[in-house]
Amino acid sequence: MTMLERTPPPAEQPLLDVKDLEQRYTLPRESMFKPAAQVHALNGVTAQVMAGRSLGVVGESGSGKSTFARLVMALERPSSGSVSLMGRDLNRLPADELRRARRDFQMVFQDPYGSLDPRQTIARIVAEPLTALGRMDRATLRERVSGVLRQVGLRDADMDKFPHEFSGGQRQRIAIARALITQPKLIVADEPVSALDVSVQAQVLNLMQDLQDQFGLSYILISHDLAVVDYLCDEIAVMYLGRIVEQGSPEDLFAHCAHPYTRALLEAVPRARAGGVRRRGAQRIASQSTGATGCAYASRCPLADQHCRETAPPLRNVGRAHLAACHHAEAVMALPSVAAAG
Repeated sequence: MTMLERTPPPAEQPLLDVKDLEQRYTLPRESMFKPAAQVHALNGVTAQVMAGRSLGVVGESGSGKSTFARLVMALERPSSGSVSLMGRDLNRLPADELRRARRDFQMVFQDPYGSLDPRQTIARIVAEPLTALGRMDRATLRERVSGVLRQVGLRDADMDKFPHEFSGGQRQRIAIARALITQPKLIVADEPVSALDVSVQAQVLNLMQDLQDQFGLSYILISHDLAVVDYLCDEIAVMYLGRIVEQGSPEDLFAHCAHPYTRALLEAVPRARAGGVRRRGAQRIASQSTGATGCAYASRCPLADQHCRETAPPLRNVGRAHLAACHHAEAVMALPSVAAAG
């Protein structure tokens, strides 16, 4: 099957434009005499993705990565801010228009075991996004499913099988096929290889790269693994406590990181890379429900001073297309380089 051509958005406009995104969750009240605390899962996140490009979003568990993914997918409404895809503000679209718009953006979930309904055949699982968009005759639907399965390296004979008959890597290929079936412009992949064996991770990442080259897909890749985003992404955003604290190309972030948190993540990477050793994150991040002023990373930062504790640093240019939210960014960049790959 050959994917249909679509008119791309104007070159000067981003495919995805996220502006000042905030998301607050109210916690259960601990006392009837005190107001309920709030968790600031996202705090003023702004990002863009151009057509055919990929953005990696990295950070420890609890940094806001998955919340960002859910808001981009319009699975939740943000507390404030906007998410625009191809010039359409997704949160302002009526429900029926949003449903039709979903053909342009799809998601691949983390768990290839839990994201596929074990009671459904592969044909029905992969066809689900298309059937949700409207009626299509059975023969045409099976032809579309057959074509997209071949694109991810599976066979026509797999259509009538069930998820338990496949390995983890094959299940993730099925999940990617399900995302591809609507011929989207953007795929949001939330930790797409973290549940897979190391040898299988490379196969899935190579598949994603091949599909991008073939069809001009854009990816948002959510990950805690720096090697994954280094391989697949043109730009990386590092998140901490719901904020982007550094953003730039993999070359800038790995060779000339400008934020102490990025440096801590790089220092936590095991040096042995041969064989695809899994990465491990840095220490547990602080609570996002605290309302402290100043830099959120100050309590962990070896360079923090009184100014850091009192004044939150803005995200500013520290190089060509390289941003960092740190008062001491230049001092961090002057430190000896930390090899991301070992």
